[in-house]
Amino acid sequence: MSRQQLIIVDTNILFSALLKSQSSFTEILIGSDCRFFVCEQVVVELFKRKEKLVKVSQLLEDEIVRIYQILLKRITLYKEDLISPENRATAYALCQNIDESDTPHVALTLEFEGLL
Repeated sequence: MSRQQLIIVDTNILFSALLKSQSSFTEILIGSDCRFFVCEQVVVELFKRKEKLVKVSQLLEDEIVRIYQILLKRITLYKEDLISPENRATAYALCQNIDESDTPHVALTLEFEGLL
């Protein structure tokens, strides 16, 4: 029996899936047999960008909330505090000169030996 693939979803992917309910990102998140994970930080980042999501998507806020609820049923929220200090340090070293905000996603990817 093969091991189920673990995929870490970063903020940009979830943001894109929320912009269009009929996007390829949405189809993959809903229809795949893979296990998807996000860091807690994603929930905060999406909340901060809620107004932009409504404006850019041209969807009603209620529609975005409905899509978000559907996606969250398929994605496991993971507490960043549970990631080992070693993986957090490695992720920071990998991200510090590129985009530090990606550190939690990379750390979770290292923790699970998954895909980002």
